[in-house]
Amino acid sequence: MSAVFDPEVYTVSRLNREVRAVLDGAFPPLRVRGEVSNLAAPASGHLYFTLKDSGAAVRCALFRGRGRSLAMRPANGQQVVVRARVGLYEPRGDFQLIVESVEADGEGAARLAFERLAARLEAEGLCAPERKRAPPAFPCQVGLITSPSGAALHDLLVVLRRRQPGLAVLIYPAQVQGEGAAASLLAALAQANARAECDALILARGGGAREDLEAFNDETLARAVAASSIPVVSGVGHETDLSIVDLVADRRAPTPSAAAELVAPAREPLLARLDRLEGRLALALRQRIETERRRVQGLERGLRLLHPRARLEQRAQQLDRLEARLRAALAVRLRHETQRLDALANRLERCHPGRRLTPARVRLAALERRLHQGQAAQLERQRARLARAVAGLDARGPLATLARGYALVTQPPGGAPVRDPSVLAPGQRVGVRVSGGRFTARVESVAEPD
Repeated sequence: MSAVFDPEVYTVSRLNREVRAVLDGAFPPLRVRGEVSNLAAPASGHLYFTLKDSGAAVRCALFRGRGRSLAMRPANGQQVVVRARVGLYEPRGDFQLIVESVEADGEGAARLAFERLAARLEAEGLCAPERKRAPPAFPCQVGLITSPSGAALHDLLVVLRRRQPGLAVLIYPAQVQGEGAAASLLAALAQANARAECDALILARGGGAREDLEAFNDETLARAVAASSIPVVSGVGHETDLSIVDLVADRRAPTPSAAAELVAPAREPLLARLDRLEGRLALALRQRIETERRRVQGLERGLRLLHPRARLEQRAQQLDRLEARLRAALAVRLRHETQRLDALANRLERCHPGRRLTPARVRLAALERRLHQGQAAQLERQRARLARAVAGLDARGPLATLARGYALVTQPPGGAPVRDPSVLAPGQRVGVRVSGGRFTARVESVAEPD
């Protein structure tokens, strides 16, 4: 018997599909607060967890594409606020939230307050680049508003000492985190402006958690920084940290060390610039002296042509003044060149080769002694070796054999040695050498060997 189709009867798939469509259209993206539990992270890269409070729980799905861009990764037991879409998992009919972002509970409100305050200060023009002042190029004294026990102070002093060893530094101690930190920073800034002892101020703190930097998001402190009569450079936290004080300060550095580099120019470029200016000044001085000399010569020629006494006296006085100025300029230049010559002489004296010759002579004498000793030892070894070789040759030579009573027979006398008697004939003359000398003999007979 065939089944009868009834349009009012839903299949499970149809029901779940239409419920999902209703849920998708009925709710805009929501922000939901709760505690993370039952967190699962399969190999696919997606995250699944339950978001619960004291009265209810809801399943959540955070897909891999969204998870890669999250600033934080959820963990079991963590209080979070999620931004999510309401949905339904059709195969099981499970109601769930499709999570798009996750943040720790409380961060959203803090970020919203930060953005509102930043927008208000920007609308008032306190963040405008045109109102901000650059620190002086050559400060005489720099003020540091920071904790006297923090690592930021050490970093600041190290950088300032390295870049400008002669730069005076004044520390205005302040609390940089915790309750009362904003008021302490505000008081130190007010003291620095009231005393007006510094050419630039550095407001600094090392890195830390977001809540540790809250003092630098204080509106009153930000307005005081913007109103400071002394340029303020902020160096708060790490490079990724951003505070309200950074927005209104005259210059913002990513770290305390970078703030010190902004305030204190490097020493080496300044010295190079001074050398260039010194050369330009010397050239200008020589040109000025030459110009004045020609002018004086022209005046002298004019005086020789015009004899009125008054003009002559005036020109004489003017000449005296110019001569005095010229002598003074020459004296200053002479002192400068004398000092420079003395410095070069001192450098030359320190680098004089004579300072290196004495140790070199001592070392050379030691090497000569070692060479002579080595030569003598080597010569003695070679002599002994030669004596042993001569003794060996003597022991193996024919003279030693002759000394034992043997004789050497040669054919003809003085020719090749006779090794076989069969080569001789009776009556033949042969040479004989014995240990005591040589003589000639005649062969009487030739016998076969025994």
